[in-house]
Amino acid sequence: MSKHPSDLRDIETWVFDLDNTLYHVSANLFDQIDRRMCSYVADFLNIPAAEAYKVQKSFFREHGTTLRGMMNCHDMDPEPYLDFVHEIDFSPIKVDEMMTKALAALPGRKIVFTNAATKYAGRVLERLGIAHHMEDVFDIVDAGYIPKPDPAVYAQFVEKYDIDPAGAVMVEDMARNLMPAQELGMKTVWVQTDRPWSTMGADNEADAAEPDFTTDNLSKWLSDVVGH
Repeated sequence: MSKHPSDLRDIETWVFDLDNTLYHVSANLFDQIDRRMCSYVADFLNIPAAEAYKVQKSFFREHGTTLRGMMNCHDMDPEPYLDFVHEIDFSPIKVDEMMTKALAALPGRKIVFTNAATKYAGRVLERLGIAHHMEDVFDIVDAGYIPKPDPAVYAQFVEKYDIDPAGAVMVEDMARNLMPAQELGMKTVWVQTDRPWSTMGADNEADAAEPDFTTDNLSKWLSDVVGH
């Protein structure tokens, strides 16, 4: 199995996660979102914030996202929730010149596959200066509110964009979300972070996925792919 990034120059389709993948985890956008999720759950269930936080995290572990757990267990309408939790301060996200240049030189289609919402993803991509490089965003609404890593969503994604998995690469910060891509035949890139969810496998076991490539700096890694 090839382990040199430059050997991926001829890949047909690049599939990118959004949060903590296309921007560095140090931007801490998810910390803002996390607080707003907790606030929404507390208000919706009329419970204290500390209890809401426990519900939020248990739903993330058991249902893949807090959203899915609230929908399954409390019949919550997803749209107001998504609007609320994604109304954050985007100023920590800066234009990434290195990534912009790398994506411009990178052949193949480029698609974002995220558990977030398209409006939010668009704002992040614009702030990074890379929106024009992306063919489309496949978001949680497109997935019928079923989050990664449910294999059915990957099958839906591949079918929608007519992707040959053997000619595709998936880039993710969560190891467990790479496993269905591997099973379809995609190559995988794990953007390693210091966050606890980064290494959580499909069965909540560390290092359950075995990515083809690992990096803690996607911009630099993509630059290596294109030889910059």
